[in-house]
Amino acid sequence: MRLSELSEQSGVPTATIKYYLRERLLPAGHRISATRADYDGSHLRRLRLVRALIQVGGLPVATAREVLSHVDDASLSRTIRLGAALWALPHGPDPDDAAPVTAAARSEVDRLLGRLGWTTAQEIGELSPAHRSLVASVATLLRLGYPCEADYLVQQARLMHQVAVQDLDMMETYPSEKEQVESAVVATVLYEPLLNSLHRLAQEEESARRYGL
Repeated sequence: MRLSELSEQSGVPTATIKYYLRERLLPAGHRISATRADYDGSHLRRLRLVRALIQVGGLPVATAREVLSHVDDASLSRTIRLGAALWALPHGPDPDDAAPVTAAARSEVDRLLGRLGWTTAQEIGELSPAHRSLVASVATLLRLGYPCEADYLVQQARLMHQVAVQDLDMMETYPSEKEQVESAVVATVLYEPLLNSLHRLAQEEESARRYGL
């Protein structure tokens, strides 16, 4: 399809598509003449991903480009390719090593991962932004006196593992490894807010069932 057709089918203005091309967020089209390129379904799919990253996720162009570079890196294993793309996404704050409660938070996180048998998470440790963010969150809860011991968190973690299983099951329905990683990135950006909303609605529903309106 021509650029104008790509714009029409995607709903993205041609000027924006040209900008994405210049910023290397969108692969170049297949050159068919000095002044014309052809685009296909992979460009439509990439436009949806770029819009999810920038318009919904609020990522700066440079960060979106980094995420996409990992998505496109076929030299990596699927696990590393997916992990690198997800690590490049924004995460919560890192733990404050100067705070006395941080050491206790790390111990609780280590105990939690051990109870769960999440050996990969234990081995990677704080190289993972998600691990660092978890430590920071537990430290905040400890500092404010809220329950966050491993015994309390293990059930929530197991529920999240079930969500992760569903995520990867859905990811594996896509035909190519690149499309699978793309879908996982989209799921992280678009579905995490959805899951948060479902969590809050579930709390409202359970409260009404237990205590009435």
